[in-house]
Amino acid sequence: MEKQNDFTKGSISGNIMRLAFPMMAAQLINVLYSVVDRVYIGHLPDASTLALTGLGLTFPIIMIITAFANLFGMGGAPLCSIARGKGDDRRAERIMGNSFAMLLISGVLLMIVCLIFKRPILYAFGASDQTFPYADDYVEIYLCGSLFVMIGLGMNSFINSQGFAKTGMMTVALGALVNILLDPVFIFIFGWGVSGAAFATILGQIATFVITMFYLVRFKNITLKKEYLKLKGKICKMVCSLGISSCVNQLAVTVVVIVTNNVLAYYGAMSPYGAEIPLSAIGIVMKVNQILMSILIGIGVGSQPIIGYNYGAQNYDRVKKTFFMSAGIATVFACIGFVLFQFCTQGIVNIFGQEDALYNDFALRTFRVFLSVCFLNGFQMVTSIFFQAIGKPLKATLISLSRQILFLIPLFIILPAFTGVTGALYAGPIADAMAFLLALILVMFEMKHLNLLAKTGKLELEINE
Repeated sequence: MEKQNDFTKGSISGNIMRLAFPMMAAQLINVLYSVVDRVYIGHLPDASTLALTGLGLTFPIIMIITAFANLFGMGGAPLCSIARGKGDDRRAERIMGNSFAMLLISGVLLMIVCLIFKRPILYAFGASDQTFPYADDYVEIYLCGSLFVMIGLGMNSFINSQGFAKTGMMTVALGALVNILLDPVFIFIFGWGVSGAAFATILGQIATFVITMFYLVRFKNITLKKEYLKLKGKICKMVCSLGISSCVNQLAVTVVVIVTNNVLAYYGAMSPYGAEIPLSAIGIVMKVNQILMSILIGIGVGSQPIIGYNYGAQNYDRVKKTFFMSAGIATVFACIGFVLFQFCTQGIVNIFGQEDALYNDFALRTFRVFLSVCFLNGFQMVTSIFFQAIGKPLKATLISLSRQILFLIPLFIILPAFTGVTGALYAGPIADAMAFLLALILVMFEMKHLNLLAKTGKLELEINE
């Protein structure tokens, strides 16, 4: 059995390092699923560009599945940490049980709806008659296993919320290992192509699901119990209120991808690049950027149990110190990502097996322009998770919405009208800068509020307990 963690004691930096780095690894491993798929599919003979484009078109559906997993998983996990900080383990178990039940119900409904409407959904995401078969081959198999994806991803948050980040990482690593080993076998040896990549991904996710559920029923104090699976309206409302920022963030990514695909296809067709090259290039750029974002999310999520536990225990000084340390670490990694995207661009592009001159030109430009201020993203990402950890869903959601919906999408629509397909790329850095400023303003006010709470000795949440 694993012992429970008390985050009001010990070194703050030590706790962050112990939790954040396994979470970073877990997030990176999750991204590996689709990145590895893209690397292998990029080397398919004769159809690599169409196959990569088709695979990129499935990204919004995968993000929708992830969004609902985060809604109930990352919505329930901070509440579980806060309850544990108050010493109420029974309430923590009830929150976890209700979150599991909501994951199960929503997973079944999403699978059915997406399977029924997958054709119009994929065409809405920018599919053409040439790319649809590849997208369809992948997404149909993925959706059939999506219930395991949702539960495995969502419930893994509760392993992390109890401070067992290494365990959470190992459950994800097992699934990724299965995927990496099976991908070349299914794609090339069996000759299944895109379908083989989907089968490998789902079998990996099933492995993660099995090991996650095994751990959740064997923890010493906080376990998944049958009697707490019955939904309670008040708890469901709290979970959804707090998880909405993570959900919205993922759904916003989906909306961004839809808008991006359609804008680039439209203006790309009027350019020397054509429609397929911008779509394929932006798909790879977003996937590679997702690697950086997964590191930043891992740092934020790794600090979440520490922040939530201390907030519940009304230890506000440790809350502030944990935030600033995690924001600093995230900013360092964001700066490293910036250097790689600006100066190692060709090497990154070459990994995906593209040699066409026009493709290389657009891909290099996309990396260097679209991600030109990504060094600001660390602070913005950690700030959003910070507000989630202290039970402030409104502020967390606002930060999540700011970059994707409030800033990025309008710029994506407006800029190409004046500057063509390459003009769309400037939407990225402008949105990043504006989202950073918003996050900075909100966190400055919150720090002042925490100082006030420290003097009064009160605990305040935006959600009703």
